[in-house]
Amino acid sequence: MIKPGKIIGIIGNGQLGRMSAIEAKKMGYTVYVYGPGTETPAGQVSDIEVEGDYDDIDKLKQFAHGCDVLTFEFENIPAISLEAIRAVTPIHPDPFVLEISQNRLGEKNWFEANGFPTTPFEEVKSASEIGSVVKKWKSKAVVKTLTLGYDGKGQAKVDLESDFQAVWKQIGVKSAIIEKWVEFDHEISVIVARNESGEIVTYPVFENIHRNHILDTTIFPARMEKDIKRKAREMAKTMAEKIKLIGLLTIEMFLTADGQLLINEIAPRPHNSGHITFDVCATSQFQQHIRAICGLPLGNTEPYSPGIMVNILGDSWNGGEPNWKYLLSMDFVNLHLYGKMDPKPGRKMGHVVKTNPGTDFSDFDRIRQILKIPPVDL
Repeated sequence: MIKPGKIIGIIGNGQLGRMSAIEAKKMGYTVYVYGPGTETPAGQVSDIEVEGDYDDIDKLKQFAHGCDVLTFEFENIPAISLEAIRAVTPIHPDPFVLEISQNRLGEKNWFEANGFPTTPFEEVKSASEIGSVVKKWKSKAVVKTLTLGYDGKGQAKVDLESDFQAVWKQIGVKSAIIEKWVEFDHEISVIVARNESGEIVTYPVFENIHRNHILDTTIFPARMEKDIKRKAREMAKTMAEKIKLIGLLTIEMFLTADGQLLINEIAPRPHNSGHITFDVCATSQFQQHIRAICGLPLGNTEPYSPGIMVNILGDSWNGGEPNWKYLLSMDFVNLHLYGKMDPKPGRKMGHVVKTNPGTDFSDFDRIRQILKIPPVDL
């Protein structure tokens, strides 16, 4: 067990690291952060901020030597770098879990091999192979790069009328994955935590709405049948056991019109949809992550209030900074900004949580207007 007072090292210095560091500091830990740049979102709230590249193994080893346990806050860190430093300091989750999540084809193959339902998929290596698969499926599909890419980057939708040569040129890789289009009723996520003693907890299901491939709104707990939510949580527990998780794992799923749950992808870290737990749960996803990697007992995951969250992107600064005073004059509204100085369009700058939102979400349109965010159908 890594007791409070010890040093937690976080590799990655964005908003997930920031909120993890805040919870670790509340519990009495010292926090070191490693990543490119200085005065980063995580670095602003940590004890020591170390600037370095993720492929600089020598510098990572120096960083690891000063920590009692290590973790990471996003997927695009080379798994080989983490493998190289695990002999210096324990790192959770295991780099093997990160490696699965870093390659879309490997991830889908792992789902299939371990009995987890997912959408039909194939590897493609040319424009003609894309066309062949689309014609075979007689369905819309999505072509994605195998690695990197997030928030809709590195992917293209195709159908029988598509210019497959243009799509292949746009993807710009030698090998890609094509996934059959899923007609879904809901996009959901489940966050599961497991510690080294094998204790497992899941959070209730998060209901997610995306806009332009970026998470826009999360409703928590999700509005769907109890049997579906129970099945999703059980699936997450099974995956945590099979993958021998220590830490936090997020499973993104589609709920189809006929009631099937299909796993889309996994993320071995805190997740954007789980940010709402900061305000509505006794144990936030970030505190849970710290508990799990340090070998502490896991905390209660049930919400003491329902809530709804909206992401704040850099677009909200178009025409001037949002009216924070007006926003915070509303009851049960909590503002979280990530300390980023450059509000670029599409960049995640923060989020807002409305607790006790009621069943009609009457204040939610007002929140979106203040943030200059287009309405969504709830």
